[in-house]
Amino acid sequence: MRNFLQVASGVNYIPLLQQLYSNPHLWAEDRLRQEYAADSPHKEVEDILVRFSDTKDKKVGDALICEWTEASFLLPAAKNIALLVMSLMQGEILGRVMITRLSSGKTIQPHSDVLGAYAHFFTRYHVPLMSEPGVQFHCGDEYVNMQPGTVWWFNGHKEHAVVNNSAADRINLIVDCRIS
Repeated sequence: MRNFLQVASGVNYIPLLQQLYSNPHLWAEDRLRQEYAADSPHKEVEDILVRFSDTKDKKVGDALICEWTEASFLLPAAKNIALLVMSLMQGEILGRVMITRLSSGKTIQPHSDVLGAYAHFFTRYHVPLMSEPGVQFHCGDEYVNMQPGTVWWFNGHKEHAVVNNSAADRINLIVDCRIS
């Protein structure tokens, strides 16, 4: 595979799932990725921004400085996993940390992460928390079904999309790191 690489496995994601189930009000508190453009590829996703730059900044795509949000205090396991990914990848700077939920039958439309300085400064990793057979992550001409507890790099500069053809939600933790 050229566009996906599983870089780790065995991540204990259960505490984070328990914290998510205990805090359902956090889903979609901030709709930046869904509403930043009329044709946003993320319209059908719900996010929890755990670490992010100022969402009111008109140039959020260029903002490289991120801070822990209020959600990080209710989801300490998300912070722990993000720091684990930083350590595993020997990251220098931690960027955004988000949890994204794609409901059954929903799609993240094809797009490339190439706009703004942010997309070129950080490397993105996915840690699946829930992903049933039928969830397809597509990048270039490759497809994967990422298993919970694994850590994946993928080439976000290539066109990619996700289709959830399973009967359950697909939930991923996204961790952005600056790698030397």
